[in-house]
Amino acid sequence: MSLIRLLRKNSRKFLFTTPSHGQKFFIFSKFRQFYKYDISETDAHDPQKALSDAQERAKHIYNTKYTYFLTNGSTSGIIASVLTCTEKGDKVLIWRNAHPSHENAVKLAGCEVVYYDLPVIENWGIPDKTTPDLIDMKGIKAVIVTSPSYEGVTSDIKSLKKVCEKNNAYLIVDEAHGALYPFSDKLPQSAVNIADFTIQSLHKTAGGLNPTALLHVNCDLNAEASLSMISTTSPSYPLLASIEANINYLNSAKGRKQLNSLILALEKIRKNVKNIDFGGNDMTKLLIKKEGMSGYELSQKLFDTYNIEDEKTNEISTMLLCGIGTSDKKLEHLRKALLKL
Repeated sequence: MSLIRLLRKNSRKFLFTTPSHGQKFFIFSKFRQFYKYDISETDAHDPQKALSDAQERAKHIYNTKYTYFLTNGSTSGIIASVLTCTEKGDKVLIWRNAHPSHENAVKLAGCEVVYYDLPVIENWGIPDKTTPDLIDMKGIKAVIVTSPSYEGVTSDIKSLKKVCEKNNAYLIVDEAHGALYPFSDKLPQSAVNIADFTIQSLHKTAGGLNPTALLHVNCDLNAEASLSMISTTSPSYPLLASIEANINYLNSAKGRKQLNSLILALEKIRKNVKNIDFGGNDMTKLLIKKEGMSGYELSQKLFDTYNIEDEKTNEISTMLLCGIGTSDKKLEHLRKALLKL
């Protein structure tokens, strides 16, 4: 039974259980349908029935050893990965300006944080990729790499994996912004079949609800115990079901067609808009800059004149984030706005 069928089945029951709202949200009527499917059926820390079946199907879709559904964001996947592959006192290498969850995970595991720095791509004002020559593996038990970066810069995960294997270290890849990668060969290669642990946020570009995410494991270590320690015993089944539906859609003919349509539209923008410079190697991150304007001025112009709000801006460039739910209408509005700048 899938998680979705389980929720539909339970929504017809007379439940004298938690949660006590009785699947009828009587405070905010607009949320009534959501509460209808909020149940407490099985313990997700001993995955059985619908959840274990759904995770098993996901494992085969991604071709991993284990794939876990996360309802506490990619942060929980990062923490669980570090807890799984390290022991107290081990050294873990992280990028100095990485997401706070990287350093927090290392500290929670009782490990020693070792930093490495990344050069800046000067003409864009963004961090460059992680390369083997930037990291000192002496005494390191695990390496956490962010790929892609917020701005869509990807690292050579295969080369980094070889370095880690040579030094008997685990490679953890924060692929929060790359959840669409496994579903199109027009996007950068995903780390899910290369790294020991790969964490993806479904809610960033793949159309998922906040804070749904995935943890993929490709080594012989089992992350269930670590996930159990940091996760609630009362998971949100609507969120879990949304993860299953999200993966099924991305893997379907309809989902792949929509993703391809998105990529074609983004390619059209890059090809047709000649007055704007485009950067990055991830098509879904429109990293742009314009001669004679700072990134902040460009951002303000797009917002004030065309009602377009970007994801992130620096002194030099502006980044507009696109995903599976970005409509053709929205992209066409953006294309016309960029042409007028």
